[in-house]
Amino acid sequence: MKIVLAYSGGLDTSVLLSWIKERYNATMIAFCADIGQEEELKGLNKKAASTGASKTYIDDLSEEFARDFIFPMIQAGAIYENQYFLGTSIARPLIAKRMVEIARKEGADAIAHGATGKGNDQVRFELTAAALAPELEIIAPWRDAQFRSEFPGRAEMIQYCEDHNIPVEASAKKPYSMDRNLLHISYEAGILEDPWLDASAPAHKAMYKLSVSPEDAPNRSEYVTLDFIKGICIAVNGKKMSPAQIMRALNKLGGKHGIGRVDLVENRFVGMKSRGVYETPGGAILHFAHRQIETLTMDREVMHLRDSLIPKYSELVYYGFWFSPEREALQALVTESQKNVTGTVRLKLYKGNIITAGRRSPVSLYNPHIATMEADPTKAYDQSDATGFIRLNGLRLKVAAQVHGKKGARK
Repeated sequence: MKIVLAYSGGLDTSVLLSWIKERYNATMIAFCADIGQEEELKGLNKKAASTGASKTYIDDLSEEFARDFIFPMIQAGAIYENQYFLGTSIARPLIAKRMVEIARKEGADAIAHGATGKGNDQVRFELTAAALAPELEIIAPWRDAQFRSEFPGRAEMIQYCEDHNIPVEASAKKPYSMDRNLLHISYEAGILEDPWLDASAPAHKAMYKLSVSPEDAPNRSEYVTLDFIKGICIAVNGKKMSPAQIMRALNKLGGKHGIGRVDLVENRFVGMKSRGVYETPGGAILHFAHRQIETLTMDREVMHLRDSLIPKYSELVYYGFWFSPEREALQALVTESQKNVTGTVRLKLYKGNIITAGRRSPVSLYNPHIATMEADPTKAYDQSDATGFIRLNGLRLKVAAQVHGKKGARK
């Protein structure tokens, strides 16, 4: 049996690689996706080999991640439950997609992951595999009772590595778990399981990696411009960049000013609530700027239709249905809605705040001559016409009041 494992080189996946190999008498292929997590990847090939992998893939997927996953999601305006920028959610289908490609290339029988049985990631990995390669078997050790009985805690994992000569640097467990990629860093579990804990307090300052606290941000604001073509950002401060370069530049800029910190209690797909703390400096700026250029260039009814679909689109990403036909259908509508979302937005960043400082577009639908409170030189709008407009829209309200109410009061 040949198995492709999502591998990071840490304690958990090192144990998984060895344990799965023994349990299934399998040939193991380790796969690590570089999606901007900034983790040390040097020596990972050697480490995986010494742990039992016959082959290791370390693939830089940063550009694909930004271009084909983050940016289309930004076009859709997707934010889960009005707070979460979906940083972890959107990364999983890309990782699983690449695992499927490697599995087919290597003639593997299964893919394996280290997601727990309580979280969302297990669903995201496996729904992607179901959509792209239904013939592949899925191995999820944390849902295996034998695995859980052997490893009830971290101490047992460390002991296993010592017994099997697995090279892993075991350190004291952090009081929270962390996941990083090009879009964000998430923090959860441990001390953060208490929703009353103030994660913004100075005592937890060292937790954050991408951003300073708003209190520690510069005392002077900074301006930034973003150029869009068809809803896609193509330049920052007039400099054209690739999608991944744009994310890195905005992360650095937003982090400097304390932008994009979110502390929320969210509803997991598996049914429970969980508390998470997130840093999404670049994503927060991009979302804000994208909405500003839309206000100038999108037709009202198209905008309202797209906005009505944001909760559904966000759910599909969060739940793991990126490769579902319904998400692809929604994306087609989103793409159509973005065909005129072109122009430049100027923002002011200051102590955790993103402030609009201007927007312009060659296809702007805003006409100051029509909107002006002064005399309209275009004569496109006759204020007298509003009388009939209001009368017709108020007709049903008047009829209802006459039927159901007496002296203007309803029973």
